[in-house]
Amino acid sequence: MTPLDKPTENTTADDDARAVTEAALFEAFGGVRGMVETVLPGLLFVTIFTINKDLHWSAIAALAVSLLLVVVRLAMRDTVKHAFSGVFGVAFGVVFAMMTGNAKDFYLPGMLYTLGLALAYIVTTLAGVPLIGLMLGPVFKENLSWRTRNPGRKKAYAKASWAWGLILLAKCAILFPLYWWADTTQLGWVLVTLKIPPFLLAVWLTWVFLAKAPAPIDVFAEMEAEEKAEEERKAALAQEEHGEAPAAGRHRRQT
Repeated sequence: MTPLDKPTENTTADDDARAVTEAALFEAFGGVRGMVETVLPGLLFVTIFTINKDLHWSAIAALAVSLLLVVVRLAMRDTVKHAFSGVFGVAFGVVFAMMTGNAKDFYLPGMLYTLGLALAYIVTTLAGVPLIGLMLGPVFKENLSWRTRNPGRKKAYAKASWAWGLILLAKCAILFPLYWWADTTQLGWVLVTLKIPPFLLAVWLTWVFLAKAPAPIDVFAEMEAEEKAEEERKAALAQEEHGEAPAAGRHRRQT
C-alpha cells in the first residue's frame, strides 16, 4: 500500500459513516414521507377553515386524512409509528377544539407537546443522558454504550440534543404569542410554515455532529461474538470431558 492509498481509504470510511448516519436519521425521524404525514392534516385543517370557517368539517377532514395515511401504510406493510403518532396528535386537537368550540385549540395540544419535547431535550442533556442518544442508540445498535465507553459520541449527542431543544423553544416562542393574539387562520398558516424548516435544521445539525463523532460501538455484534466464544469454550470442555483433545492439540501431538 502506498501513502496515497491511505487518504482514499479514510475518505471512504468517512463517507460510509456519514451514509450510515444519514440512513439512521431518516429511519428515526420518518424521512420525507414522515414529514408529509406530519404536515398534511394541519394543512388540510387550516385550508378548509380559511375557506368556510367551519370547525367541524375542518376537524373531520384532518382526522380522516390522518387515518387514511395509516391505512395506506398498513396496506403497504410499512412501519406505522409516524402515521399513528400523527393520528393521535390530530385526534387530541380535534377533541380539544370540539370541547372548547375554539378552532385555535386544534393546535394547542401539538404546541404543548412541542414545548414539553423541547424541555425534555434540555433536561435530559443536563442530566447527562441526552434524549437524542436514547432515541438513536438502538438505531445505531449501540444502545447506551455511548454513555460510558464512547465519550466523543456522548458529546455529539449532547450537542444535538441542545440543538433540538433550543430550536423547538424558538418555535414555541413564535407560536404561543400567536395563539393569544392572532386568529385561527393566521396561527394555522404560521404553524404549517414552521413544521418543516426547524425540523430539517435540527436533523441537519444532528447529522453534522454525529458525522464528526467516533463510530458507534455495535453492542449486538459484541454480544454475538461473546456468545460464539462461550459456545466454543463449552464445546472444548465437552471434548476434554469425553477424553477427546481439541483439534489443535491433536495436531501438535502428531507433529
